[in-house]
Amino acid sequence: MQGTRSRRLMGEINVVPYIDVMLVLLIIFMITAPLLTQGVKVDLPKGAAEPIEAQRVPPLVLSVDRAGRLYLNVGPDPQHPLDEAGVAARASATLQRNPQTQVLVKADSAVAYGRVVQAMVILQQAGARTVGFITEPLPPSEHRGS
Repeated sequence: MQGTRSRRLMGEINVVPYIDVMLVLLIIFMITAPLLTQGVKVDLPKGAAEPIEAQRVPPLVLSVDRAGRLYLNVGPDPQHPLDEAGVAARASATLQRNPQTQVLVKADSAVAYGRVVQAMVILQQAGARTVGFITEPLPPSEHRGS
């Protein structure tokens, strides 16, 4: 048995390829993360409301911009304004698929109160049992009783 040599097992892992893959993934996520945040530019009113707890299902958000146009965060183009019938149809379809979906209104502080009420009525007619509001938190100096 002169021709056989005992090979010693290598007990190390070469981590250089793993580091390269990790850095590539990091760069990809750093580039795509800002693109994932979608929404309509709305100047939210400030309020000292408690933050809502996170849900497993993303909420249905109806945005009302300064001009009173309606946007819904579901559908092929959330950046495109919808008419009232379009909002009702998409909201109804979403709520029929999952009735536990949280429904929120994100309205600009300069929009007329009546337009916000109209938006809420559309959501309720589409099947929303409760409708919440999205606000910006008050700065720490403006909190009362803290």
